Amino acid sequence: MAKFRIGHGYDVHKLVPDRALILGGVDVPHTMGLLGHSDADVLVHAIMDAIIGALGEGDIGLHFPDTSAEYKNISSMVLLCRVADIMQSRGASIGNIDATLVLQRPKVRPYIENMRKNVAEALNCSCDEINIKATTEEKLGFTGREEGVAAHSVALLVLE
Repeated sequence: MAKFRIGHGYDVHKLVPDRALILGGVDVPHTMGLLGHSDADVLVHAIMDAIIGALGEGDIGLHFPDTSAEYKNISSMVLLCRVADIMQSRGASIGNIDATLVLQRPKVRPYIENMRKNVAEALNCSCDEINIKATTEEKLGFTGREEGVAAHSVALLVLE
């Protein structure tokens, strides 16, 4: 009989000039990008943390420490594929993922379908199992002041 596990992920990165804004593996045109050891894809980081949490395997910092040169400027999509390998080795598969980006601008609606496809491909699942949405905080807080971007994610895993 199948067993289900739920995990929650959250991540935040600061917006800075002279960096690409990578969200869900998509290079989103903007005047600023996210600061981080890797490509700082806040959406993918939250998704990875949700999956790793559902597996009871700690967090992404445990698996991919920002003190390691191996992960300097690495694509978060590469890391998501590694998380998919961990998940598969544990006999788990995606039930569904629901993720929310929190940012004032840019508007990301035109890029969400590509984000969904990228995440689904990395996790070897259907786009129907991946939901990504975005919201502003009505100019409140650090995201509203455009100082950074946050992301939340929940993952439901099915363990055979």
